[in-house]
Amino acid sequence: MRHYELLVILKPTLTDEENSSQVESLKELLDKNSALIEAIEDRGIRNLAYEIQKHKRGHYYVIYFKAPSSAISEIERVIRFNEEILKFMTIKYENKKEIAFWETLSSKVKKSSQETQEKAEQESQDEEKSQEEA
Repeated sequence: MRHYELLVILKPTLTDEENSSQVESLKELLDKNSALIEAIEDRGIRNLAYEIQKHKRGHYYVIYFKAPSSAISEIERVIRFNEEILKFMTIKYENKKEIAFWETLSSKVKKSSQETQEKAEQESQDEEKSQEEA
């Protein structure tokens, strides 16, 4: 299994629900092709360097995963048919230095996503307590 990073730029006109469904379909695609997803980072909406399909902005997602080399061509083939994806790029990490860098990137994303989940849970618990008191 090799280490990969998949950068996906979605159309900025999609709703949050549509964005999450696109990410879920990417997860399913990777799972079908025997990939192990390490982390998914939502980079948010950013300006594009140049206009793509009349869009000046795009919603960026980065997916860190491990997969066999043979699966990448199938993953990219399926992504090309998705009209909601403006651009995508797959990066392969090969030598020890690159793999170590990939591991630090994916661990940072995992930590930050866990922290945001913990904050959201804490906020929801605080809201429940305030509602009970009222």
